[in-house]
Amino acid sequence: MRVYVPLTLSGLAEAYKTGELEAGPFVAYAVTPALREWYLSDDIEELEYAALNRAALASLRLLAVDPGVVRRRVVVAVDVPDRAAVADPDRGLDPAALGEVRVSQAVPLAKAAAVHVDSTDAETDVSAAADALGAADVGDDDAQFIVDGAEDHELLWFATQEIPNLVGPGD
Repeated sequence: MRVYVPLTLSGLAEAYKTGELEAGPFVAYAVTPALREWYLSDDIEELEYAALNRAALASLRLLAVDPGVVRRRVVVAVDVPDRAAVADPDRGLDPAALGEVRVSQAVPLAKAAAVHVDSTDAETDVSAAADALGAADVGDDDAQFIVDGAEDHELLWFATQEIPNLVGPGD
């Protein structure tokens, strides 16, 4: 099963240093039955794109709680055994948990298929969105508009061989 793991650039640097994406259990995003039902599509590419976007929002949440990190969303796509990624049936209908799965085991970074990262051009909008996220969560329409502005930026695709260039020297 392809899962999308939300990170920050510093989280990616740590994964690169340790060789491990995450120790299990951890939250990732995937094409779940609830996501299929919500998205109303049978196109697997569209569904995976929706799961990627859910992970990008989770990455934005990571940025919101750590103001010291570079304001670029990061999502790592990785394949794990189907039995290792399970959706919580109690959260399946919660709109905030669409596509959410719990990965039960550690995942080596070497298993990653690709890395998706915001361009540097997105940093201003992503920073503003991270700052506005709390207000958007409680229904502030102006704050939601700012959060949606970050979503207007497509995450760029990088091969795993490019991770050293993304995290920079010495990270």
